[in-house]
Amino acid sequence: MNVRRALAVPVLALLLAGCGIRATEVPTDFGPAPSRVRCALSEPDVSTRAARGLPVQVFLLCGSSLVAVDRSVRVPEGTADSARRVLVAQGLLDELAATPSPAEKEAGYSTDVRGGMTVSGPLPGDPQDALRLSVPPDDLTSYALAQLVCTFSDSTAAEGDGSVVLGGPMRGALSRYECTDEVRARPGTAAPPSSAVTGG
Repeated sequence: MNVRRALAVPVLALLLAGCGIRATEVPTDFGPAPSRVRCALSEPDVSTRAARGLPVQVFLLCGSSLVAVDRSVRVPEGTADSARRVLVAQGLLDELAATPSPAEKEAGYSTDVRGGMTVSGPLPGDPQDALRLSVPPDDLTSYALAQLVCTFSDSTAAEGDGSVVLGGPMRGALSRYECTDEVRARPGTAAPPSSAVTGG
């Protein structure tokens, strides 16, 4: 019995010592670790995209939600407020339609806003804060409309109350759209709340 106990002690010590796990010696079947956290951008990429012009933010798609990213738009000094608002709106629209950078693509960002769209100010009889798109808002995908509404309503292109008045290119229906937490979280299924707007 004493001999068995004497042999058991070193065996037990070896077993306990073997409990330590060394990361380099444990095989895994999970593949390589991701090189970038999803929906997270490195500071150099962000600062590069917003290095010149007026700092702004646009909402891109990432996963199933909208995420704000830094951009910049150029507005000549001395531009009148009304013209400045439209220039900012067009700059935001162009940034939304631009192809995400390689770093943004790697992090999972995309956009549903297509290029070639333009925005103009109010027509005669429209409210002064109206923006008219070259494509009627109803013709946009739910994702693109959510991107536009949240981007415009969070910028100097709108009146700063969390909403934006949008319409198509021709005189006619205008609607005031709001960007809500639900829209930012589920842009594909939660349409921006809207209400009809009469002339101003």
